[in-house]
Amino acid sequence: MTKPSDSTGESLPPDRVAPVAHSQSLEAPDRSIESPDAELPQPGPRAPIPDQLAASEPPRTSRVAAIIVALSVLAIVGLSLWYLVRPQPLLVQGEADATRVDIAARIDGRVGRRPVSRGDNIMAGQLLVAIDNPQLLTKLNEAEAARVVAQADFTRIQVGTRAEVVAERKAEAASAQASLTLAQQTYDRVKQVTQGGFESVAKLDEATASLDVATRTLEQAKLAYQEAVAGYTAEERGVAQAAVAKAEATIATLQAQVDEMTVKAPIAGQVYQVGAELGEYVSPGVPLLSLVDLSDVWLHFDLREDLVKGLKVGDRFTVKIPALGDMPITVEVRTIATRGEYAGWRATRATGDFDLRTFEVRAYPVDKLPNLRPGMSAYADWNGVH
Repeated sequence: MTKPSDSTGESLPPDRVAPVAHSQSLEAPDRSIESPDAELPQPGPRAPIPDQLAASEPPRTSRVAAIIVALSVLAIVGLSLWYLVRPQPLLVQGEADATRVDIAARIDGRVGRRPVSRGDNIMAGQLLVAIDNPQLLTKLNEAEAARVVAQADFTRIQVGTRAEVVAERKAEAASAQASLTLAQQTYDRVKQVTQGGFESVAKLDEATASLDVATRTLEQAKLAYQEAVAGYTAEERGVAQAAVAKAEATIATLQAQVDEMTVKAPIAGQVYQVGAELGEYVSPGVPLLSLVDLSDVWLHFDLREDLVKGLKVGDRFTVKIPALGDMPITVEVRTIATRGEYAGWRATRATGDFDLRTFEVRAYPVDKLPNLRPGMSAYADWNGVH
């Protein structure tokens, strides 16, 4: 390629060379110059060539990568902000409980039989424990014998005095009358002799004493005869009847104690605990065993009063029980009652704070759970409850 030149044939300097358009042919450089005296065109901005255009534009993959990085940063920032401002879960823990019946000894004695063990399912009225107490059985036999005697005496009084007894009392009165007559005659003779000086005063005193004894004996015999004829009074019949009632009451008391020697199940349930072994001596009040009613199992939670705000009987919420595989279980609130004995949170300042009392929330499973047992733990997200 030849260098551009002016009309004289001399080469032009590079800065005097006019830019060449891509649409023009490089074969005819002279067409841009009309005359030697014409002014050369001023150099203008160079048009970028395709290679330069390609180099100046960022690659498409770089833009996509930048967008992905930006979105990732935004996602991380958003998740961080959500984690900081999200409500923290408030887990409350409860425990399964059931109707529990503690059975204690009512009498003293030794455990003779105990046909049940811990974990056994029992029916109402089933034998649990048999206590041996021979002394109590002996007292019961004595009371029954005393009742027989009292009943016989009462029957005798009710029937009245027999004819044989009346005749006997009459004969005793007649004998006493004869004795009095003899004593009176003896006294009269001794008195006359003593007054004549033929007997001592001692004989007179002896006759006087015999007369007094005979007089009192006759009086008693007459009273006995009159009572036999008249029969027993209402007061005597009442006393005899009271003696019978007392004997029967004694028997009833002892029989009740004997019945307590055989301990039976008051409800159907499961043996939860055993407190007395075979041969062990027990006293009244000593625990023998405990029963639980597995048909009446619930969950109870001890919550501060600020946590029960808005909660009411009939509300339902979801709990999880680890022993049952953390399966979600719907329960229904049946009871909300204050504990009262202690505060769940104590004030830390003298003013401005106050004690929050603890409430017991009792919730029952909506659906029956045959495997739910007393003592199993349960937990719930209390924020989700409200």
